[in-house]
Amino acid sequence: MRKFGCLIFGIFALAAVLIGGNFVYGWTAAGPSERDVTVVIPKGASLTKAAKQLEEADLLKSADAFLFRAKILGGGTSIKPGEYLIPAGASNRDILNIIQGGKVRQRLVTITEGMPSIMVYERLMAIEELSGDIDVPAEGSVMPESYSFQKGESRAKVLGRMQDAMTKAIDELWAKRSPNTVVKTPQEAIILAAIVEKETQIAAERPIVAGVYSNRLRQNMMLQADPTIIYPITKGKPLGRRILKSEIQSVNDYNTYAMIGLPKGPIANPSKASIEAVLNPAKTNALYFVADGKGGHIFADTLAEHNANVEKWYAIRKQRGEM
Repeated sequence: MRKFGCLIFGIFALAAVLIGGNFVYGWTAAGPSERDVTVVIPKGASLTKAAKQLEEADLLKSADAFLFRAKILGGGTSIKPGEYLIPAGASNRDILNIIQGGKVRQRLVTITEGMPSIMVYERLMAIEELSGDIDVPAEGSVMPESYSFQKGESRAKVLGRMQDAMTKAIDELWAKRSPNTVVKTPQEAIILAAIVEKETQIAAERPIVAGVYSNRLRQNMMLQADPTIIYPITKGKPLGRRILKSEIQSVNDYNTYAMIGLPKGPIANPSKASIEAVLNPAKTNALYFVADGKGGHIFADTLAEHNANVEKWYAIRKQRGEM
């Protein structure tokens, strides 16, 4: 009888081990999905609702089994809303760790330095994962940078972060401005910085270009910046051809070949570096610059020097077959 009792106990013990082992195995074993799957856990979703969503996405064999195991083995941390990338074969434990950890999938939209607002608008509107409409943002109100966003997020919210970043940057830089800066307001700084941004892509040249334009403003000389001619024509998009003589002579609020002083507003969204260059311009006597044929510019203090540099640039262009 005693042996029989031991046998029964042994059978129950073995069954318990098997059941327990299966319980744990079902928690740690590879899941049914054979591919990576993106899921969006909505704000306010319970673990029960999330489990059903995961089952419908074929990431779980059983939502009920997942919930049962999660309550015993998963701890008490709440799940976090967001878009998650669940890798192929993720176990129940892996999935719970992902949605509890809040490490959401990173999606980025990049606003390049000097991008005009019409192109910022087009870029945001082209992202299918964003929702809602926006207007074209005010020129110069967006800080060029890469911004993360989540699937389903509103375009207005993403644009708001871009504009907040510009406001923060200009406030910080304005407080540290040099007494040598020629601009009188943060808005004037953005206007001039946008011109500097469009005139050179070389970081080391920005303070010098800013210095040239500062000198011209102080001497009541026309800025004569080609990008300001293009802006009223294309709203800052590439012109795709040479500027016409009639366009150079056109009188409007932006053409700095037909006016003294700054244009009406920014012609692009300038980078932090260009704003900083305008607020801390290089000390230079230069009043002119022209392309050097190597991607940069050559600067001159006098018109005679500048004209000689222009002739060299024309010779380079003729040699390249551009004239």
